[in-house]
Parts: sequence; C-alpha cells; structure tokens
Amino acid sequence: MPLSPAFSAGNIAIVTGAASGIGRAAAATFAALGMKVCVVDLPGPKLDEAALIVAKSAAQIEDVMSFGCDVSSPDDIAQLDAAVEERFGTPSVLMNNAGIQPGSTMFGADGNWRRILEVNLGGAIIGCHRFGPKMLASGKPGVIVNTGSKQGITTPPGDPAYNVSKAGLKAFTEALEHECRNTAGAHVSAHLLIPGFVYTPLTANGRTEKPAAAWTPEQTVEFMMQSLARGDFYILCPDNDVDRALDEKRMAWAIGDVIHNRPPLSRWHPDYKDAFTAFLKG
Repeated sequence: MPLSPAFSAGNIAIVTGAASGIGRAAAATFAALGMKVCVVDLPGPKLDEAALIVAKSAAQIEDVMSFGCDVSSPDDIAQLDAAVEERFGTPSVLMNNAGIQPGSTMFGADGNWRRILEVNLGGAIIGCHRFGPKMLASGKPGVIVNTGSKQGITTPPGDPAYNVSKAGLKAFTEALEHECRNTAGAHVSAHLLIPGFVYTPLTANGRTEKPAAAWTPEQTVEFMMQSLARGDFYILCPDNDVDRALDEKRMAWAIGDVIHNRPPLSRWHPDYKDAFTAFLKG
C-alpha cells in the first residue's frame, strides 16, 4: 500500500524531540520525501546540528527549519505554531516524539515525576491540541504519530514514572484516533509508535557503541514508514533480540493479570515465574 498523501512532496512535517535518535531519523526521512520539515527540540548546539543533518536530505536547504522550545509549555508550542505557519503553513504530519527518561522510583521526588509526565505525556497532548484541530479542519490528508513505549503496555518494574507517562500516551492516542476517524470531512489518522530496543542517547546509558540487540533509529523509522503504509495504528517494532511473537506473549500475559485476577506485574512475581515460563514455551 502507498503512504498517505500527507507525506507528499511540498507538504509540511513537524517532529519534536528531533535533535537526535528516532526524531532526527524521522525528520531526515520526511525531508528525503521532499517535505518541508520543522525540527523541534530544546534550543542548543544539538538542535542546530540536527537541522544541518536533516537539511542534507532535503531538496533545498530552505525546506528545513529548526525551532527550539519546551514541548511541555503551551506558550512555546503556540510560538512554534506561529513560526511554522509563517514559514511553511499548516502541517500535514505531526510527530510527537519528544521524551525523557531520567529514571524514577515509586516514592521519588515529585519534581522528577512531574517533569517526566509533563514532557512525555503533556507534550504530546499539547502538540495535538494545538495542531490537531487545524489539521482536521483543513480537510486534507494528515498523519499524527505519537511515540509510545512497550513499557507503557507491560509496565515492567523499575521506572514507574516513565511507564505511567507512556501508558497514558497509549490511552490518549487511542482516543485521538477514534476522534479523528469520527470527525466528518476530516482525513487525519493517528498512530502509536511502539519502539523496541533502539540505540539512542535516551537508551545509551554511557555506551558508545550500539549493542547487538538494538536497532538503529533509521531501522525503526523505516519500519514505521512501512507500518504507516499498511495503515497500522499500533506500530509495534521488533529489534535484534525480541521478535513480535515474544512481544505478543508478554503483552497477552500482562492483560491476563486482569482477566485471571493475578497479582499486578505477575510476570515478575515469584509465585508465577514457572507459569510465565511455561506460557512463553506454549
């Protein structure tokens, strides 16, 4: 199946969290399609460098702009909207990719929890609230991609604030797609990108070389584009260590906690260790 006409040359894409990793790879991919691209991240040298890298994929350097802002700030996003509208016009593609993962504990500092939720969940909501109505009202084909996480589905122990932010983003994006497909005269679709293990600054943890198990950001974006061409809502990415079949079993076990009234996160509960192992083999 072909990509949505939203990705046509000359159309406009906004990508947040685009200074590195998946966001930068997506921005470069959109630019290579002939789109006009706004690269968004916190202001600084990394954003400037990313804009130059993305511009190399563009037909004309004038087709790429950068904008430094905090995605959790409605005022900043309003300024982003004004700048993109003045330079290019109304976007056809919006990718809310900005995210942070500083680590968290259940009873950790409120400020840490608040910041993670403000960026990972709040940033996507603010972006969708700002650009979504314009995209819907235009009557033109549009695509919104929100970057989620498998941790927002299986919610493993160890980083509860991040898990909560991505679980919330999953629920928000599902509701967003329902709203889009039921808006008369609109041709906008929403999608949830669910990366596997991707080697980015967010996941590097001090490593300077890509682990064998990880995908590159470029592989992830290539898979995303193939999934978008199929019309997938849930873009569930494998990696070099975990295939889709294993992901599906892990997710099925997680929802089974509710269905079978097991303790939450029973996959990591000592009383269910053998049962989970048998479930994977079965």
